[in-house]
Amino acid sequence: MTQKILLCLFSLMSLLTGVVMATEEPPYTSVLQEAAFEIREYPALIAAEVTVPGDRSEAVSAGFRLLAGYIFGGNTRKQSIAMTAPVIQNEAPNEKIAMTAPVIQSPDSAGWIIRFIMPASYTLETLPTPNDSKVRLVALPPKRLAVVRFSGLVDDNDVEQQTALLRAFVAQQKLVAVGTPSLARYDPPWTLWFLRRNEIMLEVARTN
Repeated sequence: MTQKILLCLFSLMSLLTGVVMATEEPPYTSVLQEAAFEIREYPALIAAEVTVPGDRSEAVSAGFRLLAGYIFGGNTRKQSIAMTAPVIQNEAPNEKIAMTAPVIQSPDSAGWIIRFIMPASYTLETLPTPNDSKVRLVALPPKRLAVVRFSGLVDDNDVEQQTALLRAFVAQQKLVAVGTPSLARYDPPWTLWFLRRNEIMLEVARTN
């Protein structure tokens, strides 16, 4: 109940003031930028993540609630952890496991992984343990990501179109894509559609 009250208060404060609280974003180094496209180098990061079933919209909502519960005190220390951006969503690997997650989902897909990057001040050792076993704390290795930025509401057609544009950019740069694309959303759901920042992220192999 306390977690629900905190979530409601957070939403109400933002709506009344018209100001979204500043959030920490993962650090990165920009290697190349062309219009809406960018190549970024990310360091090793720590994330909290869940795997959930459903379509893209249902999955991100369910995953957000589980992760918000963790950072708003649903952990062994009842400790609050600062909210970060973006919320990252990508298709989970196919596994014969009851838990699932992700986007544009085929009937046999495992679902979607929804992920919050933890603030840089934390390590796996210093983060509190989640009360909910669905929430996992994971160490992410350094990565080089190709990114395309776009605004507006997001549906499956947007993701497909932006992913196609990003893959074309990657090919133009003579880079090799690795893994599956992720959808990153930087703004809360009450943000006006034309002010929303979204990104498709695709890992690429390092050439040097």
